[in-house]
Amino acid sequence: MDSDLVICGKTAVYFLPKGRNYMPKTRVQKENTVSDLVDKFSRTKSVVFADFQGLKMPEIDELRNQCLKQGISYSVAKKTLVRIALEKAGVKEIDPKSIEGSLATVFGFEDEVAPAKLLATFSRAHEALKIKAGILEGRLIPFEEVMKLSKIPSRLELYAMLVRTMNGPVSGFANVLAGNLRKFMYALNAIKESKS
Repeated sequence: MDSDLVICGKTAVYFLPKGRNYMPKTRVQKENTVSDLVDKFSRTKSVVFADFQGLKMPEIDELRNQCLKQGISYSVAKKTLVRIALEKAGVKEIDPKSIEGSLATVFGFEDEVAPAKLLATFSRAHEALKIKAGILEGRLIPFEEVMKLSKIPSRLELYAMLVRTMNGPVSGFANVLAGNLRKFMYALNAIKESKS
């Protein structure tokens, strides 16, 4: 067996690989985590909290990669550190300890609906991920509102709809002008054929 540390619990025995440090975080590491979270909470447009317990590491890596591709940040920290970061960021009325389960925090910096949309899609494929709540405009929103938010089109989808809407009348006008020009050409051809 290739492990240094064996932890025995009531229900399982864990064999931890060599070379990893399994010590609790130091005060400096916790302060760095809090300052990172404060920065994210102050820059974010929306936040979604999810319980990731039951996901396997490859699934968590897949979720992190999807977040990275969409410009979304995925963080896991103790609820106490998240609460301290929220207070320092000026959001005092939200207590992460009221949210059950292990807490993953997903931040959306560019689009308000992106984190909710990503987690809703991911949770359909991976039932172990459970969306718990979110933060939008500085207030805590429950699971139901996060799910409603996930159904709203993203910013890029809204831009595409706007362009299609604006392009519709222009293309219709171009077709009308082309139709009149076509009719004029048919009339000229008919006159030419009748004279020949």
